[in-house]
This record gives sequence, structure tokens and C-alpha cells, in this order.
Amino acid sequence: MKIRILDSASQDLVDGFHFYDKQESGLGDYFIDSLFSDIDSLQIYAGIHPTFFDKYYRMLAKRFPFAVYYQIVGDKILVYAVLDCRRNPAWVREKLEPS
Repeated sequence: MKIRILDSASQDLVDGFHFYDKQESGLGDYFIDSLFSDIDSLQIYAGIHPTFFDKYYRMLAKRFPFAVYYQIVGDKILVYAVLDCRRNPAWVREKLEPS
């Protein structure tokens, strides 16, 4: 299967990078490397994660408090969002299901 990171998820990764790089120089790079490793693992583990909002699988990142929301469409894995788990659940719902 091919993994496609949508623009919204790419922006989430950039935002996370900037947040962690402000905390400590180089931590943003570690964040990106860790999250890409987690996303790459979807090649093997896509579809085993619990579903949320009736349409997204949610994989929790291993080293950071982030969740990767994705769908499987045919032979593609579409990553819709990479969100901070410390955010308000209502914000997460709004981000994934805009009105």
C-alpha cells in the first residue's frame, strides 16, 4: 500500500516541529523523524487501530503525545491529521469533521 500524507496532516507535522524546536534545538527534528517512522509503520499495521468518528483509524505515536488519523481507500493509506492528544477533544472533532 502507498501512504499519502494530505496537506492538512503535513501542516500538523510542521506545527509540531516548530513547537518542539522552540522547546529545545534539535527536538523538532527528532519529532519529525519519530512521527515519520510511526507513519511508515502503517505499511504493516494499517487497519488494526481503533476507529474514531466512524471513519478514521487512530494510531498513537510511540514517543510523542500525538495521534495519526488515517483512512484506507483501496490500496492507499490517506493520513488526514497528526494531532496533539493533549488538545480538547472538541477541537479534535472539529478539526476532523469541519461543519
